[in-house]
Amino acid sequence: MGLWLNPQAWKKGKKMSDIREDKMHRAYKIAEELIADKLRDENPQLAAEIMETQDVDVIVVRGQYDFIESVLRLSGTPFKLIEPGALGRELLTPEKIVFINCPGNLEPIGLEKLNSFVQSGGFLFTTDWALKQVLEPVFPGYVRYNLKATADEVVRVEVDAGQDPFLQTILGPEEDPQWWLEGSSYPIEVKSPGEVEVLVHSREVGEKYGADPVFVSFEPGEGKVYHMISHFYLQRSETRSQRHRSSGMEYFGEKGLSCKYLAKYTSMGLAEEKLADIESAYTSSAMTKKILRDKVQHLKRRGEWKKKSSVP
Repeated sequence: MGLWLNPQAWKKGKKMSDIREDKMHRAYKIAEELIADKLRDENPQLAAEIMETQDVDVIVVRGQYDFIESVLRLSGTPFKLIEPGALGRELLTPEKIVFINCPGNLEPIGLEKLNSFVQSGGFLFTTDWALKQVLEPVFPGYVRYNLKATADEVVRVEVDAGQDPFLQTILGPEEDPQWWLEGSSYPIEVKSPGEVEVLVHSREVGEKYGADPVFVSFEPGEGKVYHMISHFYLQRSETRSQRHRSSGMEYFGEKGLSCKYLAKYTSMGLAEEKLADIESAYTSSAMTKKILRDKVQHLKRRGEWKKKSSVP
């Protein structure tokens, strides 16, 4: 495993602050910088929109097996971290986003509040076991666990950028990201194909477990729900090809970034990182930013956007 975290340590409930910085954590730091620099150079308007996402009201429900808060912290996105039992007491207004880490063991009052929250315009993001614990009881008829739990493994995924201008800007045709599935992750069966959008899929997951969606979204009422198999904070990747085994500097080159950034990435240790790790973290971080940008655009359409910071 090298510097990667032992997944068993995470399963025992150890917190991020209790574990030394690992290889993927550093990869996420670099990925955040790569996204920011690429947007700054190629699409200043999108770069400005991503800066606006720092003003979104974000609530993160603590989990045992996933650490979405780590990705948000690295991106500079402010958030409020609460315990699962506190969700029922939280004021959930439509301008907010709620991120629920796996496993999503909420009290009945919390589940009930989530339904009205999303119906009235709120955004919800869940991972892995929350598919069965949260989405099936609260939003039946969209997606469900197909009862074929995964092994602990890394799989190849394909990002469906579609017409999304943000993803089209930062993700190129050479992308070949690897996604970590913890043992007993829940494959996503889509029950309403016409109402569920698949943002990321995996042919490998489909062949092994009978359902290929990795990251999906759907829109009950005025709001939106996103769900991802396994965990948002990817704790490891895999080097399947010579490209994956190459230096992170190769990924810098693939992104077409200006040489003016080279010294910064050298000092961050990009040359010592594997391309596979950087690519996985980059793709994961890109999806985080997509969700936050979607929320800003949603609020603007509804005439409810309120900017708080002095970000230009």
